[in-house]
Amino acid sequence: MSENKTSPAPSAPPGAQPGTAAAMQPFTPYQRLAAGLMALLQFTVVLDFMIMSPLGVMIMPALQMSSGEFGTAVSAYAFSAGIAGLLTAGFADRFDRKRLLLFFFGGFLLGTLWCGLATSFPSLLAARIVTGLFGGVIGSVIMAITADLFPPAQRGRVMGLLQGGFAASQVLGLPFSIYIASRFDWHAPFIAIVLFGLVAAVVIAVKLKPVNAHLGARGTGQHSAARHLLQTVRVSRQQLAFALTALLTTGGFMLMPFASAFVVHNVGIPLDHLPVIYLVTGICTLVFSPLIGRVADRVGAMPVFYVGCAITIATVAFYTHLGPSPLWVLIAVNVVMFVGIFSRMIPAQVTLAGVPAPEQRGSFNAINSALQQLAGGLASLVAGHIVHIGPDGHVNDFPLVGYVVIGSTLIAALLMRALVRGAPAVAATAAPASPAR
Repeated sequence: MSENKTSPAPSAPPGAQPGTAAAMQPFTPYQRLAAGLMALLQFTVVLDFMIMSPLGVMIMPALQMSSGEFGTAVSAYAFSAGIAGLLTAGFADRFDRKRLLLFFFGGFLLGTLWCGLATSFPSLLAARIVTGLFGGVIGSVIMAITADLFPPAQRGRVMGLLQGGFAASQVLGLPFSIYIASRFDWHAPFIAIVLFGLVAAVVIAVKLKPVNAHLGARGTGQHSAARHLLQTVRVSRQQLAFALTALLTTGGFMLMPFASAFVVHNVGIPLDHLPVIYLVTGICTLVFSPLIGRVADRVGAMPVFYVGCAITIATVAFYTHLGPSPLWVLIAVNVVMFVGIFSRMIPAQVTLAGVPAPEQRGSFNAINSALQQLAGGLASLVAGHIVHIGPDGHVNDFPLVGYVVIGSTLIAALLMRALVRGAPAVAATAAPASPAR
């Protein structure tokens, strides 16, 4: 059976860090195909998650939902995704990752179809829970496949491409979804996502090779799911990685829920100008994400991460204190802030991809994805208790949210340093774990 297994990505020498002095390795044609497919999936899943907020103005009156019920429906995805990640972590390394990906993507499409057919708040809530249960696991499988197929010297470019899928959902997905929703009905974007996702699923089923080399690693499948999960959680360096993920997630989820209200009522930007902000920011992110990945591969993940932290701290402090300002100022600040955020996320993902041994990648990424979702949901709740919306819609105490984001960024920088400094010893001891090395 070993002849059917894909070859794992070449491992870096013990102690080597991604993106250091060595020349960049070019992608093979199959690697380009696989990276494109993973970015396509990222685009689909992120769009499904993001589309709920802008559609709220249509969904709430159509289903006679209160703002509290709509907030529950939005957060239901994040919490169910987090729970699903924890439940699947124990057996995520026991199967061919391609089959696992297709299984969860199929469930995700069924949940999205249910959203497109929902006619009441309970129905929509149940649909979002189902969608989160399946969609929340897809990101962790994508990360595991990426780590299996791409060596450390190539991961910066791949992570940049995956983050480009996130940006494309803003540039292409959100405007198109809002357009067809206004042209037809709020259900239409969900149906469109399902149709697009079916095409992506067929391409993946036909073109992506089995990703099962990890099944030959020592210890895979020899323990119960609970013990495998416990073994993954007990590794101290992986605990550092989990904490880093939770902190990096905090920033975006604390700022995002109140960003549109802050822009309209505090900064004074008309509501009909919001699509322009999303569009320009998304285009710039789409351009900068691959460039950030290439720089991370060339000069190393750590310098890029620290620069991203510095940019994030400066722009968040400025952004959360903004008063009435012209549109171009807000767009410029928004673009720079997102460049800072992605300059943290991409090198962090490159580093995190090299933390677990191959036989623990599925479990590690499932737990990591779960913590990301749960931390995001918790951050949104905390932000909701910090800010207060005035009678005129003005967002009060928004700078306090900025201070929390800045504090989490500083702590994340310290954790990243500790994570990287612990790499040589881990790499040296982990090397014998995979017979393919």
